[in-house]
Amino acid sequence: MDEVITLLFRRESFKEAVQFFQAILDSANQGYLSLVRITPEYFVEAWDLRRRFTDKPLISFTDLSSIVVMRDLQIKRVITEDEHFLKVGMGFQLLP
Repeated sequence: MDEVITLLFRRESFKEAVQFFQAILDSANQGYLSLVRITPEYFVEAWDLRRRFTDKPLISFTDLSSIVVMRDLQIKRVITEDEHFLKVGMGFQLLP
């Protein structure tokens, strides 16, 4: 969600960005979607990946954190234009 927030506030007015993200939070509170928080354990796993992928320094820590959560929840399909999910060799599939 941190990248969604960043993108919203770069591309939309402040008011629109707040309204959009608040709608996401409201949807999560109403059970329409799930937000998974980065736990200390997920953080450690993401840090382990950061150290492991020495040949991929441009993968953001946010992406690595997402990868850890997705691996844990057995999520393989990603809605993104970010090719980093393909470069880690974990079987992720990008959706347009």
